[in-house]
Order: sequence, then C-alpha cells, then structure tokens
Amino acid sequence: MGEVEGATATLPAAPHERPWVFGLLIAPMAVLSNGLVGGALFYLLLKQGVDAGRAAGIVAFLNLPQTIYFLWSPITDFWIRRRTWLMVAATAAAAVMLTAFHQSSLASPWAVGLMFLSACFGQLIVAGSGGMMGTLAIEVDRRRASSFYQGGSLAFGALALSVLVVLAEKLQLGVLGWIMAAMIALPSLAALAAPEQRTITAMEGRGLDGLLKTIKKTWTQIKHEFKGTFFRWEAIPYTLIMLFPMCSGSMIQILPGLATDYHISGGQVAWINGVGAALLNIAGALAVALIPARVRAPVAYLTMGLVNAATLAVLWLGPLKPMVYFAGAVLFLFTIGACYALFTAVVLEFLGSSGKSGSSRYSIINSLGNVPVAYMAWIDGSCAGKWGARAASGADVVLSTVGASILLAYFLSRRKATNPA
Repeated sequence: MGEVEGATATLPAAPHERPWVFGLLIAPMAVLSNGLVGGALFYLLLKQGVDAGRAAGIVAFLNLPQTIYFLWSPITDFWIRRRTWLMVAATAAAAVMLTAFHQSSLASPWAVGLMFLSACFGQLIVAGSGGMMGTLAIEVDRRRASSFYQGGSLAFGALALSVLVVLAEKLQLGVLGWIMAAMIALPSLAALAAPEQRTITAMEGRGLDGLLKTIKKTWTQIKHEFKGTFFRWEAIPYTLIMLFPMCSGSMIQILPGLATDYHISGGQVAWINGVGAALLNIAGALAVALIPARVRAPVAYLTMGLVNAATLAVLWLGPLKPMVYFAGAVLFLFTIGACYALFTAVVLEFLGSSGKSGSSRYSIINSLGNVPVAYMAWIDGSCAGKWGARAASGADVVLSTVGASILLAYFLSRRKATNPA
C-alpha cells in the first residue's frame, strides 16, 4: 500500500489547514453534477430534439452514481495521495465527457454510457475531498471547510449551468465539449494547494513478507476505524440525522411547479429559482462560517432545520399571493444553503479523523444523506398533486419539525463523544 494522506488523533494540528481550498476542490464535480447533469443537460437534450420523457430518464440515470458511489470510492484511500486521486479523477472525467460530447447525439447509448462513466469518475472527487476534510484537526477549520465546500459546489455549478446554456446557442456540441472538459479538469489543480498531510502507511519491511505485514497492519487499522465510526451507540443518532427528513432541500424541485398557484409569471419563476436561488444558496452556505465552532455541528444543523421548516410555513399558512411566494422562497433558499453546509459539518463530526479509510467512510455517510432527498421529493410532490400547493409545504414543515425536534432534544442532552476512528 503506497502513501496516503491522513492524520491520526495523536498528530499535532496542521498550522496552515487552508479550509478555503475546499471550495475549489469540489469545483470539478460541481461543474459535472450541478452544472451539467442537474442543470444544462435536460436543456441540451431538448435542443437536440430528444423527447422530454427520454431526456428526464437520462438525467435520472446519470444521477445514480451519487447514491451508490460508496461502492468504488474506497480506492481513493489507497496507493497514492487523495489529492492526487482528485486530479486523476477530474482529468479522467473530463476526457470521458469530452468523448461523449463528440458523439452525434447526447441521447445515444454510447454518449449516455460515457457520461455515466464520467459521473462515476467525478464521485471520486467527492470521496477525495471528504477524506481530506476529515484530516483537518482544528474544529473551526472543519466548519469553515464545510461552508466553503458547499458554497463552492453551488457557485461553480451555477456558473457552469449559465455558461453551457448561453454557449449552446452559439457553438457546436464538440466545441462545447472542450469547454466542459476544461471546466472539469482545470479547477482540480487547486489540489496542489491542499494542506500538507502526513503519510500514515509505510512498508513493514521488504519483499513479500513486508508486503503481507503491511496489508495486515492496514486491514487492522481500517477495521478499527470502521468500528470507531459505525459500530458504537453514538453512531445511531448520527445515522438518524442522515435519514430524517429535515433539511432535505426537496422543495427546491417543487417550488417552480407551485408558482402558478401563487400567480407568479414565468420570468419571475425563472429568476427566483435560477440565478436568485443559486445566489441565496451560496450566501446561506457561506454564512455558516459565522456560527461559533463551540456550537456542535448536529445542534447547529438541527436548529437550522427548524428555521428552514419555519420558512416553508410561510408558504403553507400564507395566502396564495406573489409576495408570500417570494418571501417564503427567498427565506427557504437562503436557509437551505446553510443547511447544506452544516450537513457536511455533521458528516465530518460523524466521520471523526480520516485515518486510513476516511474517503470510504465519508462516502458511506454522505450517501445516506441522499435518502431523504428522494423520499421527501416523492412525499412533497404527491401532496401537491392531491391537495394543492400548500399541502407540499405543510407536509415538509410537519415532518421536518418533528424529526429535527426529536434529534435536537437528544443532542442537547448529550455531551460530544470522542470518535476514536
């Protein structure tokens, strides 16, 4: 096993952890996921004459890797440094995406397969970034890194979406592919500015005997780290945080569809749920850096979850008027940005120290967080379809408030436990 970045609980805190760099490290994946797959791809497919149903199916398929990436993300814990994995993954994702954009149609099976492979490479960027964040030793830097990480993801995703949509009217698909590849690959060079981290795995002697001893030592350490993170009583409430409905952000997908009930014009919908939403999300994520580090991440997250639910109560209980929609949407979009940043902070507290398996454990925990996004989108959408616009907000408010209140009461009654991982 080659050199890997990591840190143990006994290592001294790094003097220059540079938490701001994580806002750049996530940029390649933000461009790929938020900018293309979750943003411009549907537009590009429709522009090529693809049926809307077929286009929606392709987008849904390409979102699958973010749920199952824990299956291959452990590779970023081995052989080379995590920041090297990040640059390799970004370069591979860019090259594969470039090939996809040079196909005759983005809806062709070959193009879809290439984009899926690119998305799989992209998830190694998430795993590598998470593993590196887990090595930060100073709590305030962890909180700041979470804020920059989510802020950078939202900002670069919105920027990529705008660039792709605007240039799609002027450039051929192949040229757009070169621009897309550059936006994925170039930001990964920021990994060279990642904080210097210590190697924790070295060969235990030479030859086959040394290799076997190294594998045994590494495996023992990984088992210890997984046990320290997941197989302890304190892991149960953290797991419930990942799975409970608060802060899911599913209403982001529902808000545009509710606008007509509040008598909002198409242009206003596009603004508040497009550029406006991105700016509000980014502002909320960055505002989290102002929360004192002495406030535990789960407490801050769950409290923000209650605040976020209260903003949806404006849409639930208010009259169906434009100003109510604008007020509720603006407050919701700002607070959900803060929720995203605090979610990452909770993941890092659950993770503990990265050690040898930080990227693997981060990927598992982060994947759990996608579960409520899926089921709350279904619940909110179903309620809106059966009982109208207010019902979607009401269902989200009730479920989020109940879930956040139960867990907040628990964490307020407990002291922070030390994670031995």
